[in-house]
Amino acid sequence: MSAVLAVALATALAGCSSTGGKRAEERAAKAAQGRAAVDTPRWTFAMVTHSGDGDTFWDIVQNGAKQAAVKDNIKFLYAHDVEGNKQAQNVQAMIDQKVDGLIVTLAKPDAMKDVVEKAKKAGIPVITVNSGSEESKKFGALTHIGQDETIAGEAVGDELNNRGKKKAVCVLHEQGNVGHEQRCAGVKKTFKGDLENLYVEGTNMPGVQSSLEAKLQSDRDIDAVVTLGAPFAPTAVKAAQQAGSKAEIDTFDLNEKVAAALQDGSLGFAVDQQPYLQGYEAVDLLWLYKYNADVLGGGRPVLTGPQIITKDDAKALADYAKRGTR
Repeated sequence: MSAVLAVALATALAGCSSTGGKRAEERAAKAAQGRAAVDTPRWTFAMVTHSGDGDTFWDIVQNGAKQAAVKDNIKFLYAHDVEGNKQAQNVQAMIDQKVDGLIVTLAKPDAMKDVVEKAKKAGIPVITVNSGSEESKKFGALTHIGQDETIAGEAVGDELNNRGKKKAVCVLHEQGNVGHEQRCAGVKKTFKGDLENLYVEGTNMPGVQSSLEAKLQSDRDIDAVVTLGAPFAPTAVKAAQQAGSKAEIDTFDLNEKVAAALQDGSLGFAVDQQPYLQGYEAVDLLWLYKYNADVLGGGRPVLTGPQIITKDDAKALADYAKRGTR
């Protein structure tokens, strides 16, 4: 009898494993074909960020969000504005549309606090991404997905020390962005040399170049420049060249141009926070919450970075950056 039961149990388990495996394969195949891998209702999720126009970082975030939206049978909406009050207005517009979930950034938390509270009162679950890890829980978001900006800055300071740098400039391209301030403060905390913040207007790239060029011309002791976004790294390289400066250019964030510049040596290193993962996980976690009341993080941010990327790493990531996922 024991032998018969053992055989029966083994057969049943094999059948369950086979069925589960086939279902997983079917879901993966559907997602690969651009079809939903689930049969849940077609919910609408909206992402509203503080991005300016033409910022490739947010293109990568959207790529991740859209891929997860296809898999999870989600209608995905996106809006952005670099001005905090206008970003809040965009969030209010999404609330008025009665979306089923919201993904927001808190680069300007004071401007966003009230509208996030309105979303909560409307019964709309909110996840924060990228900026605002310290405010996320206080504002009532389910979780925050991104990197701890202070820790990321500290990693940059450590890397500058490892490279023997003595005087650096941290270029802030968006005034009022708390995440940017935290990054530069983190660099200052661990960097053993001198660090100075340089504020520029990020929407005026020629102005960014001229401001940095003037700074490098006036202070020949500067041996490192840290930009806070991938689109600004090539501009910083040009500024250093025009100024006749030998300062190393390093940057936060990764894209195709940064990966290529790391390989050719025009950039020293980059700090990757995996924006594709931020977008993908934000949509996926909202779906999991709507479907199964799942929440990740245990009250703490779900970290996607930082990761220091050097010339040695860039070659392996170049193809991913080219397709817009790193």
